[in-house]
Amino acid sequence: MAVLAELPPAVRVREARRSRGRRRHAVIGILAVLIVAVFAVSLMVGNTFYTPSEILGVILGHDVPGATFTVGRLRLPRAVLAVLAGLCFGMGGVTFQTMLRNPLASPDIVGISSGASAAAAFSIVMLGWSGTRVSVFAIVAGLGVAIAIYLLSFRGGVSGTRLILIGIGIAAMLDSVTSYVLAKAPQWELQEAMRWLTGSLNGTDWGAVRPVLIVFLILGPILLSQAKNLSMLQLGDDTAAALGVRTERTRIILIVAAVGLISFATAASGPIAFVAFLSGPIAARIVGPHGSPLIPAALVGALLVLVADLVGQFAFGSRYPVGVVTGALGAPYLVYLIIRTNRAGGSL
Repeated sequence: MAVLAELPPAVRVREARRSRGRRRHAVIGILAVLIVAVFAVSLMVGNTFYTPSEILGVILGHDVPGATFTVGRLRLPRAVLAVLAGLCFGMGGVTFQTMLRNPLASPDIVGISSGASAAAAFSIVMLGWSGTRVSVFAIVAGLGVAIAIYLLSFRGGVSGTRLILIGIGIAAMLDSVTSYVLAKAPQWELQEAMRWLTGSLNGTDWGAVRPVLIVFLILGPILLSQAKNLSMLQLGDDTAAALGVRTERTRIILIVAAVGLISFATAASGPIAFVAFLSGPIAARIVGPHGSPLIPAALVGALLVLVADLVGQFAFGSRYPVGVVTGALGAPYLVYLIIRTNRAGGSL
């Protein structure tokens, strides 16, 4: 440190940037390794344990007695969807939090996930739908709620506080709709709706994985291409505009891409609670405040869903959906964040 202090200011700045870059790359590398490790464990463990060589054989397309069906048709789609859903929730959630400069500005707090959930419950219970039609309806509803929140909060521009408050109000109304629908549901449809609303990877097949993969490959790069503009929006609209950012155009692109990721992930796995909310703050804590948070938050989201799914399956006497585990993690953090903000004299 003493040697660094003796260097010219320009050199010190350059060295500090390199140090932050090394830390960022190291954290991203560690997260990626952890995801691969947990992914492998999720394929190996279960009622029957399969060795890494058997798992590799299934992935390479070889016929491995027992493992071909159990791993290839049951465990592998579930683990892949866990990774994809986590990536989508993490990247979509941190986009909203960064754009609106508020950790509470997460899609599962401001009503977007509630819109998809209410639509899914209505379609299952009232319309008797299942499968793809429920997913499509949930996606359309999530996008529609996002547009409604944006339009209601627009007053010559979008205020983060106004958008959050409107989103929380809409979420409360949609949650009431969901509760009413569930109260009217017959026993069988109630079970199906509750399984979807809890956030579960049970029964995942490749048909549920493909749409999420395609959407992530399309919208993920779009968000990454806007990473610099997203960072500029943290400085405020006036400053961002002075630096050459077309603020409203950029914000619309970010919202559409983030809501698309969240909606498709929710349609495939249900609204896995608090992953979008937790991923950004955790990533910022371990990576630091500098640089784009998109990739670290996406990786944290994938790791959260993978670990929570393993915990829900094997850590207790009974098996619990992944959304129950993430909800147990996220709810205390939400209370802590509100208390900390209140003590600091801040506001939403």
